[in-house]
Amino acid sequence: MNFRQLKLACSIASISAAIFAGGVKAQAQTPQIEAQPQNNPAYVQTPEKVAQFSPGTTTRSGPSYIGVGGFIGFDDNSTLGDSAFSVISKIGLSRNFSIRPSALINDDVVFLVPLTIDFPVNDVANTGTQRLSVAPYLGAGVSINTDNDADVGFLLTGGVDVPVSDKITATGGVNVGFSGDTSVGLLLGVGYNF
Repeated sequence: MNFRQLKLACSIASISAAIFAGGVKAQAQTPQIEAQPQNNPAYVQTPEKVAQFSPGTTTRSGPSYIGVGGFIGFDDNSTLGDSAFSVISKIGLSRNFSIRPSALINDDVVFLVPLTIDFPVNDVANTGTQRLSVAPYLGAGVSINTDNDADVGFLLTGGVDVPVSDKITATGGVNVGFSGDTSVGLLLGVGYNF
């Protein structure tokens, strides 16, 4: 890894940390409505919903996490084709959405930054003493390759989170990158919930 790659990795990590630590809230503005007579049957005041984003929140698929894993690439000649060590994370943004930044570390570093829709946890098996649950997710985002050609490509992702305990989540997902050639890889990891 050269200095330019290290600088890019530090920049992305610091931006992610700032978003996570600072807490971002986006709220829709409610328009001011002039008071209407209460006896007017045509006047109905409905409360407006406020969209809130709070990084680190628990989504329908479970809590946010950070962890490590492995990436298995299926084509050695592409951006996502090499097998690599990975640092993974899930940062819940709202009840339904999360961002799942990952870094694939090999000779070069590849950053995956997908925005995902998280689906509710479903029981796959419940024996009475042990429960196996899965929480699927689907999303899209970008892949950022830091090699000499440093390129940015479109990324599709889908997978499942498996809550192992209150503090541990196992995850597995398929990533399809479109940066020049189409490349496919499998990401497997374990995360610590926060």
